Amino acid sequence: MLRFALALALIGTLAPPAFAQSNWMVWERPGYRVPTYRMPSDQFYQDDDEEPDRARGQELMSGGPRPPVSPIPPAPISFVSKYAPGTIVIDTAGRRLYLVQSNRHALVYPISVGRVGFTWTGTERISRVAEWPDWHPPAEMRQRDPRLPIKMTGGVRNPLGAKALYLGNSLYRIHGTDNAGTIGRATSSGCFRMTNGHVIDLANRVGVGTTVVVLSRLPSSVAGLAD
Repeated sequence: MLRFALALALIGTLAPPAFAQSNWMVWERPGYRVPTYRMPSDQFYQDDDEEPDRARGQELMSGGPRPPVSPIPPAPISFVSKYAPGTIVIDTAGRRLYLVQSNRHALVYPISVGRVGFTWTGTERISRVAEWPDWHPPAEMRQRDPRLPIKMTGGVRNPLGAKALYLGNSLYRIHGTDNAGTIGRATSSGCFRMTNGHVIDLANRVGVGTTVVVLSRLPSSVAGLAD
């Protein structure tokens, strides 16, 4: 009997406190879902090595600081066409954006275009110009990548960059990027990326109402060599 009492006393000293016992009961409750870890609002995943659950469920993320960005002038080029001066012409296959200056000249910017299955053609007008815009990934994009937030504020980590030129009522934009390595590639979901310096320069030259013509391929007879 004495041994039994001593055993009970020893178990009592080793047993977890009441709050720990109650936590264990909750974790073992049938159907209970362990809450996922949420990243602080000033962090954003950078690659596929990040654990998906670390960013899943985040509603708002900070895009980081908004440093000043100087415009980078583009190259002038021979561009024989019937487009009116001030028109933006996008050559998807060539991954170039042209700002028509006259019936014989244009300015040319290298861009990134939509990846396979996300390209499009048509004519739109710039409906809005925003500096360091917030980003609201559409539902289908968040479904493809659950790590994406519902909203990310404007900043250097925001994929829309320092400036965004919205095209009509669509979800497409001409926008900047801090990742210059993507320029010249087909990597987007249908938007057109430029370096931040180039998009600042373009935005200084155009505005709301500017016509944007998106072509699958520019005729070889149109664009010549840089002047």
